[in-house]
Amino acid sequence: MMRVLLLASASLIAAPAAAQDHSAHGRDDEPQMDHCAMGHLPPEQCPPKEDNSDHGTMDHSAHGSTDDDASHEAMDHSTMDHSQHGSPVDKSAPGAAPESAVPPRAFDGPRHAADAIWGEDAMAPSRTQLARENGGMRTGIMMVERLEARIPTAGGEDGYLWDAQAFYGGDINRFVLKTEGEAEFGGELEDAEIQALYSRAIGPFFDLQAGVRFDPEPDTRGHLVVGIQGLAPYMFEVDAALFLSDRGDLTARIEGEYDQRITQQLIIQPRIEVELAAQDIPERGIGPGITKIEPGVRLRYEVKREFAPYVGIEYEAALGETADIARAAGEDPDGIKVLVGLRAWF
Repeated sequence: MMRVLLLASASLIAAPAAAQDHSAHGRDDEPQMDHCAMGHLPPEQCPPKEDNSDHGTMDHSAHGSTDDDASHEAMDHSTMDHSQHGSPVDKSAPGAAPESAVPPRAFDGPRHAADAIWGEDAMAPSRTQLARENGGMRTGIMMVERLEARIPTAGGEDGYLWDAQAFYGGDINRFVLKTEGEAEFGGELEDAEIQALYSRAIGPFFDLQAGVRFDPEPDTRGHLVVGIQGLAPYMFEVDAALFLSDRGDLTARIEGEYDQRITQQLIIQPRIEVELAAQDIPERGIGPGITKIEPGVRLRYEVKREFAPYVGIEYEAALGETADIARAAGEDPDGIKVLVGLRAWF
């Protein structure tokens, strides 16, 4: 009786497996199950595995050496196939165009697709504005570099000085207006000038400038101007120009300054200005050569970026024949001045 029950149970367990459809096994158009890879068969009943890696050209004679360096040197790298190393992999489907190819349909249709919806007349102003706002913008600024009181330490009259410039234009072409001068408090102007210049970028950091200069004081005089202005290496701001007057006088001026931040709002600025002349200018008390030098330093505090009061000290000296002319006129050719001023822009 027990034997009958065991046979009945075995037949019930085998029934579902017998009911499976095995008619497709062995057909060429159906994928075959790899029983060897699944571990269903012992290794001796499985075919040898294929080696897909290209080691046939490698020299393994040195493998197994106890000296790692010797084994590396013994490897014949000249026979190894490195043609595929470092080359980009094209992931496109077999038979398809490479990933870098541009499909012909990319050039179908109108050049400006929005014209098909809104019309060319409506879109033309928008394209013009887009070009202007992305590289063709015109901007302007007014910069008061120095507006300061100047107090001599060795006595004499207190005075004031201004140095300002403005520009309007784009990144390449600009109109630049410069003015500077000085005078004594309560007195008449000693020096004053106004420059109107065309400025064109000649590099990432420098502009070439040319135009005219008009001096209302100390005597009315006009000049032709050519110079450069920009940012030298190590962040030195440079402004240099040649001036040819309507009387044939050739002069030059070089200015350089550097902003060194102590904090985000406190900046110390060394500055130097040098003036030169090619000949005597008796009516202005100028001799040939280097006529004047003004090194100084200013310490400013930026209440806002656009508003920065400062204090400083500056040494001013006439040199060469210009100093001799000043002494002959009873003037001191050099001196130190304390400065209190304002730097602002808008």
